[in-house]
Amino acid sequence: MAGAGALVSVVEETGREQRSNSARVARSQAASPDRNVRATRTRSLGTALYSSSSEIALRLISRQRVESLEQLVRERVRAAVAYRERLVQDTNAYRVIFSEGDFLPGLIVDKYNDILSLQVLTQAMDDAEMLRPVVTELLDAFRPRAMVERVDARVRRLEQLSEKQTGLIWEQDAEEQPASHSGEALHPAPGWARPHSERPSSSEPALAPKSMRTEFVMNGVRFIYDALAGQKTGAFLDQREHYAAAAQHARGEALDVFCYQGGFALHLARSCDKVTGVDSPRPALEAAEHNADLNGREIEWIEANAFDLLRDYSDSGQKYDSIVLDPPAFAKSKRELATALRGYKELNLRALKMLRPGGILVTCSCSYHVNAADFMGTVAAAALDSHRIIRVLENRGAAKDHPSVLGIPETSYLKCAILLVS
Repeated sequence: MAGAGALVSVVEETGREQRSNSARVARSQAASPDRNVRATRTRSLGTALYSSSSEIALRLISRQRVESLEQLVRERVRAAVAYRERLVQDTNAYRVIFSEGDFLPGLIVDKYNDILSLQVLTQAMDDAEMLRPVVTELLDAFRPRAMVERVDARVRRLEQLSEKQTGLIWEQDAEEQPASHSGEALHPAPGWARPHSERPSSSEPALAPKSMRTEFVMNGVRFIYDALAGQKTGAFLDQREHYAAAAQHARGEALDVFCYQGGFALHLARSCDKVTGVDSPRPALEAAEHNADLNGREIEWIEANAFDLLRDYSDSGQKYDSIVLDPPAFAKSKRELATALRGYKELNLRALKMLRPGGILVTCSCSYHVNAADFMGTVAAAALDSHRIIRVLENRGAAKDHPSVLGIPETSYLKCAILLVS
């Protein structure tokens, strides 16, 4: 039995029936000499990382036999970096490694200017010997000021990994000059993040100490990044290209629902007369206000439950020219699919009722279990119920730094439709 996180060979067994007069078979099976038996053949499918607890027990890492896992990991990291150098533009913040999208299953790495944010999602990637070549290659490629590990407690429980806190993996000393880190001892060693103990209270802005903050730019819009706070790895970089596309189409008075730290709202402010952002977590809205100040934008931020606000606004006849819906994932599993679709329909129905003729609806879903056809079907049903006609201006997936791989549907999780409503 393979251990948790082990590297294993994957083979496919195929069988075919044969007619056999073998005395050995006859004796061992206590059967007549003229018996049908099944001969088994095997075919190698490649090498995988094994999980002893996940519903996905095997994650293929190569279609060949892997002689040196460290060398393979180093090559994959370098290839991921080169891919972004070729395709990413107009930003110093992007996803460097996208799990299966970069053939490093269970590993997420984001770059925010001079800080790298890493997240481990599988038993194999949680191993210090697996992380060490990843960290050294990233340090060589980017020479960051710091690298942090963002911990998803829910995933660690599902993978039966030990509990840990979000914390610092590596930090450049103030007097240290950039240098190659390959082969050097890391302090602390990768895989054991140093937890941050000076977290703000829930009533304070979600900002880390100055040394763990940096400023990054997307499409010319400035943002503050807090390496030790916020959701996931800190910002929604997969929406970067959608932010710019939405700003091209939006106009008039705009409402950004589930605005988080203001990604859509700050971009809409370039083309809209007035922008309002809505979300429920106060720390996110405080960060959004900070980002608005950084860009010299006047945006109204409302702390509210999005469903309640949309219901109240639509019932009272509130109207907008542009509305963005960017909710969190409603379906974390297949069991939640029906509930998720009802939620998406309710949101889109309310938004459609609130749009003036000729208005723009930007509607998103990051739920992998809600496929593109189901999502658009739900939006179409909402349009029918609201007596609105929709024309699709753009139907988009995640930004190019989140590559979608044919044959791996999990890499095509994000849907974003930009719609003209009449």
